[in-house]
Amino acid sequence: MTRIIGGVAGGRRIAVPPTGTRPTSDRVREALFSALEARGVIEDAEVLDLYAGSGALGIEALSRGASTAVLVERDPRACAVIQANARVAGVRGATVRRSAVLAFLRRTPAPVDLVLLDPPYREPADSLDAVLALLPRWTRSGGLVVLERDARSPAPAWPEGLEPEEPRTYGETTLHLATAA
Repeated sequence: MTRIIGGVAGGRRIAVPPTGTRPTSDRVREALFSALEARGVIEDAEVLDLYAGSGALGIEALSRGASTAVLVERDPRACAVIQANARVAGVRGATVRRSAVLAFLRRTPAPVDLVLLDPPYREPADSLDAVLALLPRWTRSGGLVVLERDARSPAPAWPEGLEPEEPRTYGETTLHLATAA
């Protein structure tokens, strides 16, 4: 179990899929969403949560005022957990899409204000690079992309159209941010 940190669902416990999921720690989620709120990124935002796992990131965004969140996850058990978590949290605007992230991104884009990515730490670099290469089409100008990685992982290869910011490290986790041109 983990919990939603802030917003209308703050403090509510949500489930974690039984296997293969590493939810973002409460500490990292709190730091991330505090920074996003300070920048005015969350309120009324349209959010894309890739490698959604438990749905904690997308649901946290909805709890804090995002208008919609599309949560993309390939594991059907995790998708069921995400749907249950959105109900438990009492948030509106969550849409769960069962799909591999790369296959989802190859569709006609519906640009959003905020893209959250929490891929498995062992995701191959070439696979992650292919995902990142498609994100400029999915991110509105001035929108933000947030990538969570193991602190020991190399910096991501941001594609043209995404301007990287200084990474932020919290223990074993690094958050890489980039703004869409």
